[in-house]
Amino acid sequence: TDWTERSRHSDGVSGAERTEDGGRRSTDGVKRAGGSAVYTWEEVQKHCHRSDKWLVIDRKVYNITQWAKRHPGGIRVISHFAGEDATDAFVAFHPDPNFVRKFLKPLLIGELATTEPSQDHGKNAVLVQDFQALRDRVEREGLLRARPLFFSLYLGHILLLEALALGLLWVWGTSWSLTLLCSLMLATSQSQAGWLQHDYGHLSVCKTSSWNHVLHKFVIGHLKGASANWWNHRHFQHHAKPNVFSKDPDVNSLHVFVLGDKQPVEVDLAWAMTFYLRFFCCYYPFFGFFGSVALISFVRFLESHWFVWVTQMNHLPMEIDHERHQDWLTMQLSATCNIEQSTFNDWFSGHLNFQIEHHLFPTMPRHNYHLVAPLVRALCEKHGLPYQVKTLQKAIIDVVGSLKKSGDLWLDAYLHK
Repeated sequence: TDWTERSRHSDGVSGAERTEDGGRRSTDGVKRAGGSAVYTWEEVQKHCHRSDKWLVIDRKVYNITQWAKRHPGGIRVISHFAGEDATDAFVAFHPDPNFVRKFLKPLLIGELATTEPSQDHGKNAVLVQDFQALRDRVEREGLLRARPLFFSLYLGHILLLEALALGLLWVWGTSWSLTLLCSLMLATSQSQAGWLQHDYGHLSVCKTSSWNHVLHKFVIGHLKGASANWWNHRHFQHHAKPNVFSKDPDVNSLHVFVLGDKQPVEVDLAWAMTFYLRFFCCYYPFFGFFGSVALISFVRFLESHWFVWVTQMNHLPMEIDHERHQDWLTMQLSATCNIEQSTFNDWFSGHLNFQIEHHLFPTMPRHNYHLVAPLVRALCEKHGLPYQVKTLQKAIIDVVGSLKKSGDLWLDAYLHK
């Protein structure tokens, strides 16, 4: 066999060749002792296509072309970093990066040349290093560890609202005023359950990912009647590349449901159906079938307004642009802003008023956002980066202003087409 004959291998390494010692190297790279290869950023950045994907983590070069399809977080979120340095994103999304690195070993094809910087696309090396130092401090000070009592009490107040809404009807009947009050309590419960499922979805509550996944399915499925897999598919892309066209689903018009052989639809559907089964068992005796449908529709109407205002006030008024290959800190700051802290704002938004800190450290439990916020602000001041904090009123006004600006642009385009 001619071991220097170029070939494509089952692990998806493209443009690779066998070496006499049985090793592999890309024909783009330079062979060195030990059978590994070294690459320049220019070479890595060539591999950013659907059928050819490389990325860099801690200066190690990985070929993820085939494995991306099996990525637990979905093929898209990891593919968004093809041809780039994914170090900060890798650390941000994985509560235990050392465990995940075991799965990277078979994908390793080499490393960056010693003459190459650790950052791609001319990113500010000092800024990147300072943020990584901040991340190390966050870990040392235990700010990524959750307090179980906080989340237990939070779940308890959601269940209490559900019980009070039902008890209200059992004791006092179904007058218009009591039905309205019941709807408001259910809408509040649903909104707060939405923030809680967000915590579990980000793996920020339990020590093990498996328990986070189970409780995430329970809260979003049984308490809200939605799909955990659908949420994961969209939300992690949003965090990976916020406000980036073609990469952030929140600024793209995509299908509502993500179906196919890669998504366990039956399991998600079963969880969601338990919510509707429970809801109709509880409220059918009071309102009948059509009345119960009207009730849940009204609750969803109220909840959706709450959800949209909270989620969009941190992102919609910010920059929405095409990929600019910014470092992790700069990218998240350009797409997010904070809302002033208060007991009400924290509860009303599920602590997403600390959107900057949440995006920088997505696995951090929400009750620690206020502790890391001063450190993030100091880092921004050091590097002259904007750290925006608004009042709740100002944030809502800015959403309306952003919508008006978009409407004016569409109107102008329509009138002058």
